[in-house]
Amino acid sequence: MSGSAKLLFPRGHDALQAVYLNSSGGVTGGDAFQVDAHAERGAHLVMTTQAAERIYRALPGQTGRIDTRLTLAPGARLDWLPQETILFEGAALDRRLSIDMADDARLIACESFVFGRHAMGEVLHDLRLRDRIDLRIGGRLVFADRLRLEGDAVATLSHPAVANGAGAMATAIRAGPGAATGIDALREMLPESAGVSALTPDLVVIRMVSVDGFALRGHLAPVLRHLCGAALPRPWMI
Repeated sequence: MSGSAKLLFPRGHDALQAVYLNSSGGVTGGDAFQVDAHAERGAHLVMTTQAAERIYRALPGQTGRIDTRLTLAPGARLDWLPQETILFEGAALDRRLSIDMADDARLIACESFVFGRHAMGEVLHDLRLRDRIDLRIGGRLVFADRLRLEGDAVATLSHPAVANGAGAMATAIRAGPGAATGIDALREMLPESAGVSALTPDLVVIRMVSVDGFALRGHLAPVLRHLCGAALPRPWMI
């Protein structure tokens, strides 16, 4: 741990829980955060954030960076469950999530964005966002996701083929042996604004959009509980 990045370890859980805390209160241009987590052989690690991350206005030419690397050894399980990332007007963010897991490891991962606080009347006409997710299983790249939004995010997200006016979105991944088992039951849980695909028998990806962060959480939380087979970490309930 260094700078404003801290980890807390609540006790009294079957799996080891790690709660990430950014004591600076948010991210702006020029900030750089890195998280590197390893789940060793046979371990079960659950990671979340103490609160939603906030990405504030950045000066021209400056970008905030968040780089997360997750490694899962044989037989390990890792649940990566950060709370939402809230983007403010003028935000500039380059975020990367890189996951490298063994063939028999198991992963539950979720990342979500809120494009301005709907209840506060916030809209994003000036945004610089790049988001990347790379997943490797047994050394093979099996999933590569890219999101790029620059300029008037409201106008872009309003297109029916993009987000149809949604103000929040999430991507969830379940990977590991037999991950696609029960996908029909999972599909029944999803709202009309979400979809799930089994890219392989061992990899399932969910994409969800909602009108705002509150609605997104209402749809997303039960899906994550289903994927994890357990209650969500306590910070999600606060």
